[in-house]
Amino acid sequence: MTAAEVRRADWSRTQDCEALEALLQHYACDPMGGGKGLPAALLAELPKQLAEFPGSYSAIAWRGDEPVGLINCFAGFSTFRGRPLLNVHDIVVLRECRGQGISRQLLQAAEDEARRRGCCKLTLEVLSGNRRAQDVYTGFGFASYELDPECGQALFMEKPL
Repeated sequence: MTAAEVRRADWSRTQDCEALEALLQHYACDPMGGGKGLPAALLAELPKQLAEFPGSYSAIAWRGDEPVGLINCFAGFSTFRGRPLLNVHDIVVLRECRGQGISRQLLQAAEDEARRRGCCKLTLEVLSGNRRAQDVYTGFGFASYELDPECGQALFMEKPL
């Protein structure tokens, strides 16, 4: 299978908005995305919200006119490095297109954007049971981190509001 073409999302384009909706729904329905679909009203509003959200970056992988992958990232800041960072919040590749290097292309697009912004690092979270994604991420250079081995590795936590 040929590589995909990865382009920055343009939320003024109907095709990109439709791709976001379809790919994010695909991800949400996958067990690694929670296994439940997202409400249509939420999906319909996302392109506008992403366009208006400061520091957001999204790219879509295409094969011809077919969207096959998506990455959504958001800017953050590292106080220990005194520089911005870019967090990969969502990454999805259609089930039938997995194992073809598309996630690596999307991660490279995010890394290129992070370098363009002068970021000190890319960050992401991954479920502990998602070995396939972990293998992709470590193969791309991501690693768990710790500040002091005696204190252990960092954990990602949340508190829903």
